[in-house]
Amino acid sequence: MTLIKSISGIRGTIGGKVGDNLTPVDAVKFASAYGTFLKNNIKKEKLTVVIGRDARISGPMIHNLVVNTLVGLGIDVIDLGLSTTPTVEVAVPLEKADGGIILTASHNPKQWNALKLLNEKGEFLNGAEGAKILEIAEAEAFDFSDVDSLGEITINDAYMDIHIDEVLNLPLVDVEAVKAAKFKVVVDGVNSSGGIIIPKLLELMGVEVVKLYCEPNGHFPHNPEPLKEHLTDISELVVKEKAHLGVVVDPDVDRLAFICEDGEMFGEEYTLVACADYVLSKTPGNTVSNMSSSRALRDVTVAHGGKYEASAVGEVNVVELMKKNNAIIGGEGNGGIIYPESHYGRDSLVGVALFLTHLANKKMTVSALRASYPEYYMSKNKIELTPQIDVDAILVAMTEKYKNEDITTIDGVKIDFATEWVHLRKSNTEPIIRIYTEAPSQEKADVLALRIIDEIKAIAGI
Repeated sequence: MTLIKSISGIRGTIGGKVGDNLTPVDAVKFASAYGTFLKNNIKKEKLTVVIGRDARISGPMIHNLVVNTLVGLGIDVIDLGLSTTPTVEVAVPLEKADGGIILTASHNPKQWNALKLLNEKGEFLNGAEGAKILEIAEAEAFDFSDVDSLGEITINDAYMDIHIDEVLNLPLVDVEAVKAAKFKVVVDGVNSSGGIIIPKLLELMGVEVVKLYCEPNGHFPHNPEPLKEHLTDISELVVKEKAHLGVVVDPDVDRLAFICEDGEMFGEEYTLVACADYVLSKTPGNTVSNMSSSRALRDVTVAHGGKYEASAVGEVNVVELMKKNNAIIGGEGNGGIIYPESHYGRDSLVGVALFLTHLANKKMTVSALRASYPEYYMSKNKIELTPQIDVDAILVAMTEKYKNEDITTIDGVKIDFATEWVHLRKSNTEPIIRIYTEAPSQEKADVLALRIIDEIKAIAGI
């Protein structure tokens, strides 16, 4: 199935049959459901929605369909054009809009696109709201406006610059310190909007920028998920250019990875750890990440006298717990930085600015900075199950087996051992169990994962 409907929006591959893929009909249907949801819940004469897109080849087509669907519902649209997920999130409250849509399939390959849906705060909708939109879409309960009540489109292409200014004005971003450090940075923008906004941010911070794949034409030169196996080109270029580091973002610029000066990965899990280390050193407080993120954040938080807590997987869950715990920074181990001083959304611009300030203050190489943090290694696996197997029963059995350990069950089962952990989650879209482990060495993480997989297979009889 290549059309995935979930509480956080709809995503799918372009082309094919209606209802099976993200076709023009499906884009219109779900834009109609979102607009109808807003009209049902916000009692105002005129609603406004902010829309932006990444540089995917299908972007202009989906963009025009979604914008004009909202116009047909009598909703005014502020059209940011080519943009980023965090830029749209920043724009919604600044425009006093009633919601926002980002047209991006995030780190998915180029044949995918999606509608990511925001509320009036520029934050992702919660589960109940997302479920309501799916209901409206299923019932096709739309009521379009007459000719005298159509919405209007306002084009505003200034928001990437506004977003950059907002980041540079953050109290903990020290532009002068970064300028004095005279950094040279290679940027891989995966031929999307990050190729525009990240170099521009860096240049305003006095950084010498070497651009790699920064042409926003939507032809992704490698798998756009910023993982080590996809980043050989930038790793080689960082060394060749004798750069201080490399910066990699995904197509919608909410995930951030760094490359050390020696071409090695800083580690996506450690993007948040380093930024949190800097923020906590200046403003002590609490942190939050999801349950599948590295324990290194907990260690760094405790070292600074703060309290760490883990949420269920999913940005909306991280944000909810951050608000509850009054966390000063948080995010996800996939390179997503959430810094409430800016806004409650993953933002690579904020991450880059905080990281470079931290590096300038530390006066050390990126590899030395990485070596200063606790060493943890992850193993990420999955077991494919037949539909007849009861995944919930397996998770209950594993909980019982390890009942004497530190167990959390808010999102699958997480078992915390003294120096290791394992997180078991069932997929919402396919019959698989995801198995994430972390330990002080890769070998130990792999051994733990294999042991758990064998135990699950024994319980399931496979």
